[in-house]
Amino acid sequence: MYYHKSQITPNLYTSGNEFVIQPTNEIYTGYYFKTSKGQYFTGKNTDDRPNQQLVPLSQDINNQPPTTLSTSPGFIAFTYDGTEEFYEELPYNETLVSQYTSLKNVDLNKKVFPVVFSPVLPTPEDYKIGEFRRYFAKKTNEVLYLEINKDTYDKLINQSPQIEFSLYRGFSIDWQLTGDKQQVARTNKNIVGLTMKRLTLPKFDQYLKQDYTKYYQ
Repeated sequence: MYYHKSQITPNLYTSGNEFVIQPTNEIYTGYYFKTSKGQYFTGKNTDDRPNQQLVPLSQDINNQPPTTLSTSPGFIAFTYDGTEEFYEELPYNETLVSQYTSLKNVDLNKKVFPVVFSPVLPTPEDYKIGEFRRYFAKKTNEVLYLEINKDTYDKLINQSPQIEFSLYRGFSIDWQLTGDKQQVARTNKNIVGLTMKRLTLPKFDQYLKQDYTKYYQ
């Protein structure tokens, strides 16, 4: 297989529930790339082998209308705002899709909501305790973070079909609110550093603007 660099989109990542490996029909988790023909293969790029072909189970739900499947044999067509994109040599496996949607309790016609910035603010009760929990989402294929609320976090963790769980990874941290200000800053900085290392979260401290006394009282 050979594709010029201009013909592929490399370094994409799926956390599962998007593709199966052809022809084994195993759910695939890991890096993949997309070709200019709309085909998907395992690996970060053509040099990261083996490049096994992937069959999409569900499509990119980044605030797009529901997917429409073509009935043309040997092709799958996806319609976004009236524009069709045809995927060659990817036969539509109706049985497989049916089994998957039944297993995951997915309604392809149900509206899926995007992950948005919706931070939780500490309450008077949190200040009495001296700490509270902050929730975040990291986009799976790029260094992009959003602070979110607990409901959104729970939906991501539980892979709810109501949210774009395949596009984001949810995590949380404990955040100190009261006490000696310098000690609070050190504690929160250490928590952020350990979380970055444990979960591999590049530049997460920069997203927080290294403000380790945020919400301090």
